[in-house]
Amino acid sequence: MKKIYTILLLLSLVTIYSFTYQNSFDRVGVDIQPKIVNFYPNPASSFINFEYSKTLEKGYSLQIYNFIGRKVYEAQVSGNKTTVTLDGYFRGIYIFQLRDKSGKIIESGKFQVVN
Repeated sequence: MKKIYTILLLLSLVTIYSFTYQNSFDRVGVDIQPKIVNFYPNPASSFINFEYSKTLEKGYSLQIYNFIGRKVYEAQVSGNKTTVTLDGYFRGIYIFQLRDKSGKIIESGKFQVVN
């Protein structure tokens, strides 16, 4: 029984070390994409703004999903800012995704709606 606990402890330490080692690369800026979307206010009550730090090509879309994964909003991105009115949105956490014209997720995040 003692051997099993020792093996489990060693496996845990290896996993923690591996995770820490991998994340240390993220901290120095290797392979991290700069933020494109700035959104505010968060938490939001009647509207939320999405501002884009660079001009996006035609075909980008903004999608919003509720906490159970149902898409509640989708619009083509035009300009440097999108304002979404939150009429009919229930209190809770929502996920947004910025997608390119091929459907690849460029950036995602979460925001809270409070009423």
